[in-house]
Amino acid sequence: MSTSPKSARADPANPAAARVPATLLDRMLSRFRRAWRLGTGRHGSAGIAPDLPAADLTRLREMIARCLEARGGEVSARARAAELGEIYLILDATGRRRFLELLATEYDVAQESVEEAIEARRAASNKIQRREAEVALRAALVPPRIHLLSQFTGLAQGVKFLVDIRAELRKIADTPALRALDHDLHALLASWFDVGFLELRRITWRTPAALLEKLIEYEAVHAIRSWDDLKNRLEADRRCYAYFHPNMPDEPLIFVQVALVRGLSDNIQALLDLKAPLGDPEQADTAIFYSISNCQKGLAGVGFGSFLIKRVVDDLVRDLPRIKTFATLSPAPGFRRWLQTALAAEDAASRFTAGETRALEAKAPGHAPQVAVAELLADPNWIDDQDTNGILRPILMRLCAHYLIEERHDGQALDRVANFHLSNGARIERLNWRADTSATGLRRSAGIMVNYRYLLDEIEPNHEAYSGAGKVRAAPAVRKLLKT
Repeated sequence: MSTSPKSARADPANPAAARVPATLLDRMLSRFRRAWRLGTGRHGSAGIAPDLPAADLTRLREMIARCLEARGGEVSARARAAELGEIYLILDATGRRRFLELLATEYDVAQESVEEAIEARRAASNKIQRREAEVALRAALVPPRIHLLSQFTGLAQGVKFLVDIRAELRKIADTPALRALDHDLHALLASWFDVGFLELRRITWRTPAALLEKLIEYEAVHAIRSWDDLKNRLEADRRCYAYFHPNMPDEPLIFVQVALVRGLSDNIQALLDLKAPLGDPEQADTAIFYSISNCQKGLAGVGFGSFLIKRVVDDLVRDLPRIKTFATLSPAPGFRRWLQTALAAEDAASRFTAGETRALEAKAPGHAPQVAVAELLADPNWIDDQDTNGILRPILMRLCAHYLIEERHDGQALDRVANFHLSNGARIERLNWRADTSATGLRRSAGIMVNYRYLLDEIEPNHEAYSGAGKVRAAPAVRKLLKT
């Protein structure tokens, strides 16, 4: 591509050049109004006020009743669903909560119908009656709100609308009723977003600009700071893949960025260096997965990340047979948070070896080892101090190995990134010191990054060992850190 990135497209870092609506609500309104061919008024649909007062709740119930009656043909049904969707879009935060609370409390399962169906099943005297009663019971257990929400699938971008609704619902689901509604919507979306329905696409610099802008927006691990940065991540020695749903063809669900290199990468700044020479993918022997980003908050809990990695591995094996090593360069985002808690515990001093305690005493006389470590890390320039680095490196590397391998929550690795890769069948291959010296990397993981390695013939047994017995596979060098 001969045109320079910044001249080819508006620079997202420049607010004056970014031609986007001012707020998330504006973007949603604009997108769905175009798709549904709605009007452009911003003072409510059908005269309903943005905060959805009690008087307007009555009118909303009437509209919902018409949607559930399903009178008329398909065009009429879509018009009613679009009108209801427009009401939700013009509501403010208070109104949206009231809207969702209405669905949660008044359109749940009808207990009387369930009890009647159960009694009919108990009273059934033959196989035919039992089957009929079971069909009736299954129908009674489906709340009316599921039928209501399902009607949006008939609208252009209706599935995306429901994904966005769940993203908002998850922020306010602080009551049993709202949590039940979230559970229903999650189950509905999980059935629609089964991995068998998804399409894997490779993203390149020739991908439409609108989609590239979304990669910049959704990148959650290492921020894309410019179009030059994005172009660098899409060069010949890089790969980017994303999953899409047929009903959301312009919205990535999750994407992964891969670097094609020789040997395991141990530093994210070096890996993303814009001045680094372009590598030859045909000579690469290692694929480094350095960023995996979920794009749709409304699909939280709908797991397809593991399938994405496996699909990408299959593609790379087919296209680049010289690549034999598949690994990540991953953060340990919960390490510093766990460390802070561990250093404040009553038994914190017992976490340090005699040699570590002596080294810390020499650096910070009169301080307990845990206090000394906390004070050294509190210095914003600690990472650049050679003496401090020499003292902290063996301590933090050992504690990080312990954190990744030993610390648990509900039987799973406490670190969410570790849990993701271990449950997918990877093993902890190596810990890397000073691997991410960005402010975020230091704040979250003291600059340490982890190589999780996917050994193709060990993925399934590793997955079974971790999922079944909680056993973490780690390379000997990593386990050796625990004993230093």
